[in-house]
Amino acid sequence: MHYLVTGGAGYIGSHICLELKARSHEVTVLDDFSSGHRWAVAGLEVIEADLRDLEGIRPALAGRRFDGVFHLAAKSLVGESAQKPLYYYQNNVSGTANLITVALEEGWRDCVFSSTAAVYGNPLTPLIAETHPLNPINVYGQTKRVMEELLAAVHAQGDLNAACLRYFNAAGASPEDQRGEWHEPETHLIPNILRGAAGDDVALTLYGDDYPTPDGTCIRDYVHVLDLADAHVRAMELLHRAGGFHQLNLGNGQGYSVKEVLAACERAVGASITHTIGPRRPGDPARLVAEAQLAEEVLGWTPSRGLQAIVESAWAWEQHRRQLKHALD
Repeated sequence: MHYLVTGGAGYIGSHICLELKARSHEVTVLDDFSSGHRWAVAGLEVIEADLRDLEGIRPALAGRRFDGVFHLAAKSLVGESAQKPLYYYQNNVSGTANLITVALEEGWRDCVFSSTAAVYGNPLTPLIAETHPLNPINVYGQTKRVMEELLAAVHAQGDLNAACLRYFNAAGASPEDQRGEWHEPETHLIPNILRGAAGDDVALTLYGDDYPTPDGTCIRDYVHVLDLADAHVRAMELLHRAGGFHQLNLGNGQGYSVKEVLAACERAVGASITHTIGPRRPGDPARLVAEAQLAEEVLGWTPSRGLQAIVESAWAWEQHRRQLKHALD
């Protein structure tokens, strides 16, 4: 098979490319490199283009035959989305509309879409199932909900099969393949902990230790990025086999507290990690954990790597990332 991966130079996209290549598929990446990395797509065919520019992507993709599209090209910073709502709607929603326009013109009928648990908003139940009401509380989550609705509407016309995969927290790396998480600024807990442990001048603050959880810190659902990549390929295989429109959570179904994550990082590093306790951040719920049974039933997928494996792979990647950063500088 030959697949197009939009946003393939990004964190999750580059790991999907690895998974596809490991299964002997051909991969073409489309990325504008506004946040992705060129080193992450070394050895792959790359189309450098901006999905907001329909008349630019049309000639770049005209006449190409792809067996499916993995769509990961979106902006995803919650804080930035509040500051730049128009940009987020243009990039995420308009970009998706343009991509699907070209896909239908070229006859590509299967799309696996990178969605997010942010479509749910504040949880109403201990475990969040796909039937949970959609009430995103930030612009980023709003755009992802609209992107899902767009795909559903096109599917209803009979023109497209789609799987919307709602991630909770992607984490970990594939250091042996020289792939891992590298955002600037970095907003995620695990890489920020490890950057500080590796010597970066990063002040680690745990926001709130008085939540109604066993140790007082927030609980989140973490999934290894390689497990996510496996789920994406399984979702594409489902579309090839049965078609349809699917909305599936990808999570481990149990969750880990901030203090549990910190302790796992300390075990990986082999040393205690200095941190302070700060006040709660507005809008942070005590618990965000997926009900992921549907993905198991529909895709035959369950995560195979736990928290310690996630953290150890992220720590190994951090060592390589620092070397790569020095070489690139």
